[in-house]
Amino acid sequence: MDRAGPSEDPLHDLSVQVSEAAEAVVAAWSQASHVASPRLSALQWEALLATRRRPNINLTGLADEVGAAPPAVSRLCDRLEAAGLLRREPGRTSRREIGLVLTVAGHELIDALLGRRYALFADVLSRMPSAERTRLLTGLLAFSKAAQLAETDRERD
Repeated sequence: MDRAGPSEDPLHDLSVQVSEAAEAVVAAWSQASHVASPRLSALQWEALLATRRRPNINLTGLADEVGAAPPAVSRLCDRLEAAGLLRREPGRTSRREIGLVLTVAGHELIDALLGRRYALFADVLSRMPSAERTRLLTGLLAFSKAAQLAETDRERD
C-alpha cells in the first residue's frame, strides 16, 4: 500500500504501519484454508467455528455470531449440511427451535485447518528471535483485548 507520507496524526501513521505489517499474518492465516476440501468461504469458516464454540446454537444465534442476516445463514447452513459438515437437530428447550451441531467431518475439517495454520505460524515464528516472538505475542494479546473492548463499546451504542 502506497502512503502519501506522514500525517499530522501519529496514531494514524501507526495504524497504517500495523495494517501493512498484519498483511503477512493474514496471508499466513488464510493460506491454510487454500488446500482445504471442501473449500470454505470466510463466512462458512466463521459459522463452523461458532457452532463448535456453541453446540446447538440456533440460526438466529449463529446469525448474530457471524454478523449476517438469518436467511443468509440458513442458506449457508444448507450448504454446510449438504457438504456433511453440519447437521440440524431439534432444539433442547423448544421443539420448534432447531439447533446446529458439527458432524464428525466438520470437527475433523476444523482440526485439520487449525493444524495447518499452527504449522505455518510455527514455521514463520521459528525464523524470528525468541525475544521478538515474545514481543509479538504481547502486542497481539494487547491488540486482541483492545479489539474486544471496542466491540463491547459498539454493541452498547
